[in-house]
Amino acid sequence: MTASVTHLWRLLKWGRTLARHGALRGIEQDPMTPPPVRRLCRLARFGARTPATPDYAAALVAIGPAAVKLGQVLSTRPDLVGERAAANLSQLQDDLPPAPFAAIRQIIEASFGAPLESLFSRFDEQPVGAASIAQVHHAVTTEGREVAVKVLRPGIEEEFARALETYEWAAAHVERFGGEAARLRPRLVVAHFRQWTARELDLQREAASASELRENMVAEPGYHIPEIDWRRTARRVLTLEWLDGIKLNDREALIADGQDCGALAATLVRAFLRQAVVDGFFHADLHHGNLFALRDGRIAAIDFGIMGRVDRRARLWLAEILYGLITGNYRRVAEIHFEAQYVPAHHNVDEFATALRAAGEPIRGLPVKDISVGRMLESLFAITRDFDMPTQPHLLLLQKTMVMNEGVATALDPDINMWETAEPFLREWIRSELGPEAYYADRLIETVRAFKKIPELIDRIDQYFPPRGAAPPAPPLPEIPLVVHRNWLAYVATGLVGLAAGAAAMALFT
Repeated sequence: MTASVTHLWRLLKWGRTLARHGALRGIEQDPMTPPPVRRLCRLARFGARTPATPDYAAALVAIGPAAVKLGQVLSTRPDLVGERAAANLSQLQDDLPPAPFAAIRQIIEASFGAPLESLFSRFDEQPVGAASIAQVHHAVTTEGREVAVKVLRPGIEEEFARALETYEWAAAHVERFGGEAARLRPRLVVAHFRQWTARELDLQREAASASELRENMVAEPGYHIPEIDWRRTARRVLTLEWLDGIKLNDREALIADGQDCGALAATLVRAFLRQAVVDGFFHADLHHGNLFALRDGRIAAIDFGIMGRVDRRARLWLAEILYGLITGNYRRVAEIHFEAQYVPAHHNVDEFATALRAAGEPIRGLPVKDISVGRMLESLFAITRDFDMPTQPHLLLLQKTMVMNEGVATALDPDINMWETAEPFLREWIRSELGPEAYYADRLIETVRAFKKIPELIDRIDQYFPPRGAAPPAPPLPEIPLVVHRNWLAYVATGLVGLAAGAAAMALFT
């Protein structure tokens, strides 16, 4: 267990870096910041030269890879860090200098217990990309297939373990202050961050996620997931099909290549909805660098370290919420929030519906380019505060991915309206999932499952209520108040009295 003084030292050291980039200014000035945190910020920036405009992204890059990943998570939480900080963090680039090739070779050979040359006929020493957790090399297998080889950076697991311990320690202490800090549940945010990074640090799990998503997306032929080379994949090495395409953020190159940007945007929106709403398993890191347009017009996705899951009940709620916002059925959206217990029961459903209308009506029917994201977020966060809505960490990845997906789709087609594109898809899915056929199918499944439990329930009843044995039942025993003795002298005195009484009884009967 790491000592508290170690956590404080790390926080002060990181705080010093944040202060040099002006990143502590917003924390200090926020009225919601607990006083002890404000004092720690002042101590960390003591004597430091702070710029007028904070640069949160640059500060986190200077701190290290774990801070870069945390910043990417916090960029989805303007309610936690503020809109200005979230906008700055959303520009955070996950690009770092590559690790030496000698260390990369050692990791690959240790993972498979074989020399590099027995696995690949060609392996480019210079990576095509180096991020905070891993770097990617172009290679050719001994069978002649072009592949991308993703390798964890040396020592990255230990670095993340140290940072996560301190994040958890700091979040627990901040949450103790109560109030707004408790409502935002920073400990759960860090807990989810730990889960995400655990998946990213195990490349074999990432390969399994890619394989599962590839199977799911067979229903969306315009969306391609690369094939995994399982023979050359291990916990610290991932080998997959090499993709030759154009990144979706290079619109001019896409147009020059003859790609239909409007069709690509529509495919992107539809594929996301199929993943999140239909399958409940979605790619949760859909930024420009992870999406390509292939020569045949399909979209290809890479980097499956961060994946999200939503169970069926939550997907039904989500689909109804989105569809209700699209169609202006704010009353139904409000009811779902109460059914899902996202809003405490002491609030009024009609008042909540009115608040949703105030946030939704100004943006309905507008193209994305005409929507003020800042104004929309300001309205939504005001609603969560006014109605005491606790943060829902299990939906953080979904919220982040929706924002990312919308941003990429807008860059491809500035006139796209994501809501209108989604409406037919959601309407059909809701009809199939909430229609009479689905209702009776669900009831039938529930009934069959209930009947299947009956034999087990009988066995458990027999276990807890066994049959009577041959011996007659014991007579009831009277309740005798016991004397509680406080010390050994009382025990000695009780014993002496007992001995005296016994001796007297013997004398009487002899």
